[in-house]
Amino acid sequence: MTDLSFSTALCAALGLALTGCAAPPPARIEASAAPQWHASQPHDGELGSLQAWWSQFDDPLLAHLVTAAQAASPTLATATANIADARAARVTGGAVLLPALDAGASASRSRAQAGAPLASQTSASVQASWELDLFGALRAGANAAQARVEAREADWHEARVSVAAEVASGYADLRACERQAQQLDADARSRELVADVSDAAARVGVRSTASADLARASAADGYMALLQQQAQCALLVKSLVALTAEEEMALRRQLTAQTARLPRPREFAVAGVPAALLAQRPDVRAAEREVVAASAEVKQAAARRWPRVTLAGMLGATRTTSLGLANDGGVWTLGPVTVTLPLFDAGVRRANTDAARARHVAALKTFEARLRTAIQEVESALVTLQSAAQRGGSAQSAVDSHERAYHATAASHAAGAASLFELEDARRGLLLAQTTRNALERERLAAWISLYRAAGGGWRPNTPVH
Repeated sequence: MTDLSFSTALCAALGLALTGCAAPPPARIEASAAPQWHASQPHDGELGSLQAWWSQFDDPLLAHLVTAAQAASPTLATATANIADARAARVTGGAVLLPALDAGASASRSRAQAGAPLASQTSASVQASWELDLFGALRAGANAAQARVEAREADWHEARVSVAAEVASGYADLRACERQAQQLDADARSRELVADVSDAAARVGVRSTASADLARASAADGYMALLQQQAQCALLVKSLVALTAEEEMALRRQLTAQTARLPRPREFAVAGVPAALLAQRPDVRAAEREVVAASAEVKQAAARRWPRVTLAGMLGATRTTSLGLANDGGVWTLGPVTVTLPLFDAGVRRANTDAARARHVAALKTFEARLRTAIQEVESALVTLQSAAQRGGSAQSAVDSHERAYHATAASHAAGAASLFELEDARRGLLLAQTTRNALERERLAAWISLYRAAGGGWRPNTPVH
């Protein structure tokens, strides 16, 4: 075969490798979800973007803490590093599809035999090697690397949403704790006042000493409950400091502006059908990309069982000098074309293919489980919101009724018409009603935060990593 005909055949083979034999790009795995929700939507909710949801609260400190926590989060830093690793792997996977080029240079000075003139030789060359992707193994590897980049980017967004939800939950816990501490403080002061009145009445003989002792014991119990609650609030502040990396004294000063006040979120509605919502979940996207990557790796492992064809070549220039005469010229080689045919590897390639298929099945099962979990999380948050809304009016009515009953019993006790036991029973009923109402408000806020996270936190496909 002449040089020209060989080059023509080689170009034809390269064209085939780059077009007809190339593996297709990664496909998207379609989500199979229920056609509708089985839980009621929040009343007056709007279907809108959640990207700036935290800034729409009536408490600007919460948005500040979320931003600070995301900046300080080691989880987000790790997710960023994982993206960098995946992108490096993508570059490697794409590089093997192209020729590898190396430049070389050499110089020598020699005397072939005694009495012979000195000779100098210099040369420079470029060597190239290229594995022809005849069966799509290299392209499949590049596709798997690309899918994993997209999965790691989705993981980063999932980490961002998780950090925001964790900070918001901790902040809500703190505000609910402060509210409970305020009520326990008022309760403790009321108990102390009753104890003082009982002591004075016992000294003049109007009340028994036992009654005064019981009132004093009740005051001590109320004070202990207050101290315990205050300690719990202090621990929650320190948790926020750890999450946000804020200076503690500065954070405490900021917290005083909204003490004991639970932030109020903007209500929103989820997508009308579950399948639309699944497209907003970065964790579902990551699982789906892992399925695509695993599928590409199956194709890659299977293609490795077929022959591999590698082409090499060199182009260079040389200069030889002897006896004052110089000889310049170009040199080149095309080839060899190396064909590697697997004959016997003790089952290694077959085992690798089987392992890749098993990883693909595992990735698919993980994806399906992620879909079910996503639906369950949204449904649970919607059920909790509905339940909290239904119980809210009853909880407030109970607090109002217990307040009236307590004040009436306190007035009767002061006039000597009600016993201390009756007063303490009314006090316990009021405190329990207030605690229940506070817990219900905290539960409702927690459900909104859970729904925010379950709805993907405002993520959309192709959202850039900041």
